[in-house]
Amino acid sequence: MLIIFRRTNCIPFRHLLRNYTWEKVIMKEELMPRSRSNPVITKLDNPLFHSIFTPELNELARLFKQYNYEIKIAGGAVRDILMDIKPTDLDFATDATPDQMKEMFEKEKVRLINAKGEKHGTMTPRINDKENFEVTTLRIDTHTDGRHAKVQFTKDWKLDARRRDLTINSMFLDLDGRVYDYFFGYDDLQKRRVVFVGDPAYRIREDYLRILRYFRFYGRIAERPNDYNEFTIAAIKENIHGLEGISGERIWNEWAKILSGNFAKELTLKMFECGIAKYVGLPDNLDIERFKTVSDGCKQNNFSLQPITYLAMLLKNEDDVLQLHKRLKFSAFERDLAFFVLRFWEDQPTTDALKFYKRILMHAKGKPEHMKTYICELLKCKQKYNLVEEIEKTVIPRLPVTGHILSQQVPNQKMLGAVIKKLKDIWLDKNFEMNAEELLQEVPRIVSELEDKS
Repeated sequence: MLIIFRRTNCIPFRHLLRNYTWEKVIMKEELMPRSRSNPVITKLDNPLFHSIFTPELNELARLFKQYNYEIKIAGGAVRDILMDIKPTDLDFATDATPDQMKEMFEKEKVRLINAKGEKHGTMTPRINDKENFEVTTLRIDTHTDGRHAKVQFTKDWKLDARRRDLTINSMFLDLDGRVYDYFFGYDDLQKRRVVFVGDPAYRIREDYLRILRYFRFYGRIAERPNDYNEFTIAAIKENIHGLEGISGERIWNEWAKILSGNFAKELTLKMFECGIAKYVGLPDNLDIERFKTVSDGCKQNNFSLQPITYLAMLLKNEDDVLQLHKRLKFSAFERDLAFFVLRFWEDQPTTDALKFYKRILMHAKGKPEHMKTYICELLKCKQKYNLVEEIEKTVIPRLPVTGHILSQQVPNQKMLGAVIKKLKDIWLDKNFEMNAEELLQEVPRIVSELEDKS
């Protein structure tokens, strides 16, 4: 693929994506990668394959056959079935154009939903008013800007397979069980190899997010953490700057999956080696050693972490979290979890550690289940694994004394919050075994101490 930029001013290369405007780029004719002369490699006839057929899928197949159009399962679902995994989603490809599908479904009174995908060739029929199917016309990319592509429809299954990212995602499965594999994806799957279709640089420049998809599928497929194809890694390093033009939401969606899969530590370090850090919002001076220590400790003790917790271990403070959040657009839960872990990282309880963390949980604002997760993530990072289960099963009961009752005994209502906090601390120290009457007896002393301090 040839990428063309229109020059706007003279700037360093690393800022090209930010300061140059994209033009439509006509895809350069790429040499056809090595392919099979006969793409049908096997025919499936097993319980897993048959389990995907619902009455609605059978009806969809009948319609396409009646109108003499081909339809096949495409991409990831084929890969999963060949790995003996039941797919969660089925995507379909067809040689029928969107207009032909629309005409067919209108004749058969099948409702179409989600018209947004139509310009890219995707139709979504709802069969029997029960099940939706995404069916996409075979296509090739004619223009790209590294994020989006303009497509041209085709009837050539091989050309559609060639435009896909990885060989293991480029296979088709017809509804009679025949597997079509043009570019040796089946072989790569058997060898647990993650390989781009054709030239990796071409595939990456069509959509720079494929860099992260490569690492994500490496974590799902590969058996060893550092068995990369160096030609592929070289192409990634050459094109890593393209991630600067990809939205933070798309980047974090892929990276979170990497951090939730196998080899989370090794893949992240390899991504850093490829130069990803400055294009995804990470600050300088990352705490790589802490990230390694925490990752190794959790793996050795069979604990998993939230994806955002791994990233927090790389950061120094809350300002770093805000900088990264600005780029990757975390959820409020993820942002606050990162804040919490870094805020309490240096705290070292000197006596009863379990009571220390229970006190944090007891005084927390917001959803108790969120705070419990935050504390458990922190404990796993600090390798206090024995406390994790204790916090997970901790239930903070309701304080026996209500604010209404206390307001009658606290003359200065501005002190009410502080009095409740003190009562909760006393209650925790007594393992939540004091009743309302016993707690109320503490109120005059607490009020007196607060008045003396003020």
